[in-house]
Amino acid sequence: MPSLQRVQKPTTRKGKKILLAKEPKVFEDVKKKLFLTGRKASEVLRNCSKDLYKLSKPHAVILSRKNDILPFENIVPVENLCRNNDASLFFFSTTNKKRPNSLTIGRLFDGRLLDMVEFCINDYKSFDQFTASIPAETKPCLVFSGELWEQSQELAKVKSLLVDVFRGEVIDAVRLQGLEHVIMFTATNDNILMRSYQIQLKKSSTKLPRVELENLGPHIDMVLKRTKFASEDLMKRACRTPQEAKSKPKKNVSKDALGTTHGRIHMGKQKVGTIQTRKMKGLKKTAAEKRVARKSKKAN
Repeated sequence: MPSLQRVQKPTTRKGKKILLAKEPKVFEDVKKKLFLTGRKASEVLRNCSKDLYKLSKPHAVILSRKNDILPFENIVPVENLCRNNDASLFFFSTTNKKRPNSLTIGRLFDGRLLDMVEFCINDYKSFDQFTASIPAETKPCLVFSGELWEQSQELAKVKSLLVDVFRGEVIDAVRLQGLEHVIMFTATNDNILMRSYQIQLKKSSTKLPRVELENLGPHIDMVLKRTKFASEDLMKRACRTPQEAKSKPKKNVSKDALGTTHGRIHMGKQKVGTIQTRKMKGLKKTAAEKRVARKSKKAN
């Protein structure tokens, strides 16, 4: 007979606070990333993981201990590590004779695997090979170049995963001076090229600044190897928006093509006959009309 899973109840105030923080929320916090290493990792993979960790700080955790894990054969150990570190995204780097310089990127939903892809890194340039730098916690601007991102159904799912991994914190608006970092993914027939640039705003003869891009690490050339995508039902559940998070439309408020807001007001029936109007000489009764009114009032 299978044993029943006991409900974990907090015994202290601090424990209750920790369990409440792990519960599902209407507006989720920034997704945390977990960086893992397999039984063997090359120097290229170690440097690549460190650079990707720098881009993800402070919403990332890197574990230095080696793990005897094969994600495509058994994903349960990865799920347990992500659950213990409160992470929903993971990077797993390992190398062997059959699959050298292998980098696996995946995401979880409700503590279980949603989808993951495996890349083989062919060429890599680190942060240290470039002079440009950006401040920490800079939200990047993601650019996907190439028609294959739209034509290939497989690459469209890879694009969704990359956006979820590199987009950072979800915000409503960004000021112009806040755009300092660009990450571009170019899809070719064989490779996926990841390039990183620093945005520099310089003076120009107009009100708008002149934009220049300077190379910034990391630069990665990788080949898509293995994939494991979620089913349609699971992806539909993962993308469902809670009812509390949906914005309710305002009644009787609309906008025209120019962006002007128009409102419609509904008023009750007014008694026009008893409304006090403005007294004007042209509306006053004459002496004859007043006499007739008095006589009719006496007669009644």
